[in-house]
Amino acid sequence: MDFAHSNDGHDETDARRVVAILRIGTLACFVGHGALGLFGYAPAIKAWPAYFAVVGIGRETALQLMPWVGAFDIAMGLSALFFPVRGVILYMTAWCGWTALLRPLAGESFWEFFERAGNNGVPLALLIVAAGGWWSRASFTFAWAGARRRALDWTLRLATVLLLFGHGALNLIDQKPLFVSHYGAIGLPGSPTESLVGGFECLLALAILFRPGRRLLLGALVWKLFSEALAPMAGSPLWVFIEHGGSYAAPLALALLLRARCAAAVSAPLSPA
Repeated sequence: MDFAHSNDGHDETDARRVVAILRIGTLACFVGHGALGLFGYAPAIKAWPAYFAVVGIGRETALQLMPWVGAFDIAMGLSALFFPVRGVILYMTAWCGWTALLRPLAGESFWEFFERAGNNGVPLALLIVAAGGWWSRASFTFAWAGARRRALDWTLRLATVLLLFGHGALNLIDQKPLFVSHYGAIGLPGSPTESLVGGFECLLALAILFRPGRRLLLGALVWKLFSEALAPMAGSPLWVFIEHGGSYAAPLALALLLRARCAAAVSAPLSPA
């Protein structure tokens, strides 16, 4: 991988780590999502036909297409890790946005769209730092100041804020029934746990929006790992946890960006003027 050089070797080291996190997060999202369709796990069989129906595809055809869609998702995820191409990364960003939008289009809560902001925000961040032609192997550059840096910061910040606020709203406002089984897996009642978790996540999202800090972001990472781990603990396939790779990669990558900015003593503020 090719990176823009700086006067601080630590700067480049963190740049490499950020890009690696974005590539792994993109891989996890597509492999997790793809495996659910490829192997015909119950969550996909239950939910995916309704998403196919949005574009006029019937249930039987949808069930036949699911393994092919899943296999293609896995191939896309592997490409992000082993042979990244800017055109493919652009497709992955759009695909994640579309599949998230399918949920409210199929009648689910619109908060479901926001809750998946990490899964399209992370490939978008990867696209921002990718260089080269659209259909050749990408190299990666990282500018620690200027428009590219601000775009990367805000992409990851907004992705983190939206995924937390979306998940919080599903708890606090919609009181999503699935979460009751998640909390029950660790012996907690659905009420008032949903309200408490939802309020906490919405406040955490607002804190990151207005005053992000490394410790706050790492706390958000730990929280997301814990809250998403409740799904397999409640009986869902492990792929459901893996599918949310963007939810872990976004706060972790942003925390590294903040550390790199401090270490390199960048004079420009995180927020655009």
